[in-house]
Amino acid sequence: MKAHTSETQSTITPEKALNFLKEGNERFVNNLKANRDLLGQVNATREGQWPFAVVLSCIDSRTSAELIFDQGLGDIFSIRIAGNFVNQDILGSMEFGCNVAGSKLIVVLGHTKCGALKGGLDAAEIESMGMDNLNHLISHFDPIINRIIEDGEERSSKNAELLEKLNQHNVLNAIQDIRKQSSTLKKLETEGKIKIVGANYDVETGVVNWL
Repeated sequence: MKAHTSETQSTITPEKALNFLKEGNERFVNNLKANRDLLGQVNATREGQWPFAVVLSCIDSRTSAELIFDQGLGDIFSIRIAGNFVNQDILGSMEFGCNVAGSKLIVVLGHTKCGALKGGLDAAEIESMGMDNLNHLISHFDPIINRIIEDGEERSSKNAELLEKLNQHNVLNAIQDIRKQSSTLKKLETEGKIKIVGANYDVETGVVNWL
């Protein structure tokens, strides 16, 4: 597989971009990695880049988007933050990726057994450790937790059902935030120039489940 060029990127629709990632994950799960000359891709992209997708994922070491979607150099913009939520800087990066660099797809990718979300559920315990910046990060999940937790339900990372529910809702919340907080991306989506989708990666199987 060769690196994308301006010409090949211009032929990619949002639907085709999504299919590229679906096919890539299928190769990954079946251990059928595409044959790529990575050094050749370095040379091919030295004058510019034409990625077809932007993927927002967690910093979890098991969730490298390039690996689990079997993509090469210059194929995707990879944005990573613990808990895969959005803020103004991440939105700016997405706007650059789509409105400036021409990407056709935004994927918000959560994953099972997410440590950041576990930290959100165990906030009281984490806060006692005195890590101010980590405490700030996990506080982003409080509104979602308060919205989905049932009366009397245990707020704990040991509550596997609540953790997975939080995982799903966190992805959907990020998508909602993208549309609410970026008029640029919302306009591109409304015009059909990009697609914004959510997915979850299963750390036990390697399978990406699309929401």
